[in-house]
This record gives sequence, structure tokens and C-alpha cells, in this order.
Amino acid sequence: MLVKICGIRTIGAALASLEAGADFLGFVFAKSKRQVTVTEAIQINKQLPHTVKTVGVFVDTPISEINQMAGRVNFDYVQLHGHETVADCLNSQVPVIKALSIRTESDLGQVEDYLPVVDYLLIDGPEAGSGEVFDWGLIDSIPSVREKLILAGGLTPNNVIEAISQVQPVGVDVSSGVETGGIKDVQKIKQFILNVKGVR
Repeated sequence: MLVKICGIRTIGAALASLEAGADFLGFVFAKSKRQVTVTEAIQINKQLPHTVKTVGVFVDTPISEINQMAGRVNFDYVQLHGHETVADCLNSQVPVIKALSIRTESDLGQVEDYLPVVDYLLIDGPEAGSGEVFDWGLIDSIPSVREKLILAGGLTPNNVIEAISQVQPVGVDVSSGVETGGIKDVQKIKQFILNVKGVR
């Protein structure tokens, strides 16, 4: 089971996540309290082992700019969290994680469009970063997504085991669920990853 810790802003949080067993680290470039600059991301990325996969998270940034920034930081993936099209995904110079926010079953129609052209689909709650859980049962109507599914939205150390058991994704993504007072909490990161990796 893959784990992505998103909203990394410091080398301390990055190394703590790695030590706990994280597979992906996400760096947010969209307007957010977790936003980093390209310079900050480069500085952190330079100090990380190559075993971890780094992800640049963007919202409605032109794909030409994303390609430029991804090249400068040397990201392994880009996560497109806005209204990016299938064509944008195809024009990315690095592998794509396409994030889709789900409120109702009608939102699932777009999944089939992106599935063939991305490495992973990150299914999130209605508002990214809000810590809000969506109805996991909706995934049952699109079982084909599971082979590329990273589950996000309101996951915490307390509910992630249930989430994995019900949804059966290939990975999970967390940001606010491992924070205390808006800061990454090492103990919560450790407990989250311990719970995830312990699921059989």
C-alpha cells in the first residue's frame, strides 16, 4: 500500500515522513497555507534519497509552466488538481497523478476519461485540503479505477484502516490528517503510516 504525505514544507517533515515509510512526498504550489516556492522545493528535494518519489501539486497552472517547474525541481510526478484536460495530462513531461474531487455519483463520469492517460487517479473530497471525507461507497460504481486509485480526503490515523478495507485503493494520500495546528506532526505521520502498512 503506497502512502503519499502531502503539503511538505520543511526538510524535517520530509525526512520524518521518509523514516516512517512514506513512498511519495507532495509539494504544493497552489495558493494554500502549505504552498512552497520552487526554490524551497529544490532545497528540500536535493537532500532526499532517490528512493522516495516527489510530487509537484498544481491547480490550473499552464502545462508549459508545470513542465518547466517540474524540470527545475526534478519531480518524479506532477499532481494536477484543477480543471486540467486529458490533453494537458498527455502533454506533461513527467508522469501524472490526476486529482478529481468527488461529491456525488455524477462526478465519477470524468474518471473514465483520465484513467487511460495517467499513472494514478487521486480521488479527493469536495474541497482539497479541507479534511472532509466523501462517500467511499461511490467508488464501487467504478471498480476499474482501483488499480490506479490513490484515496484522499479526510484521512487520519483513526480512519485510514477502515478506508483501505472498504475502498481497496493502491495508495492513500494525507495532509491535514497528520497535522497539529497546521504543522506536520511526526507522531501522527508515524501512526498513519504504521496503520497503512499494517493493513493486509
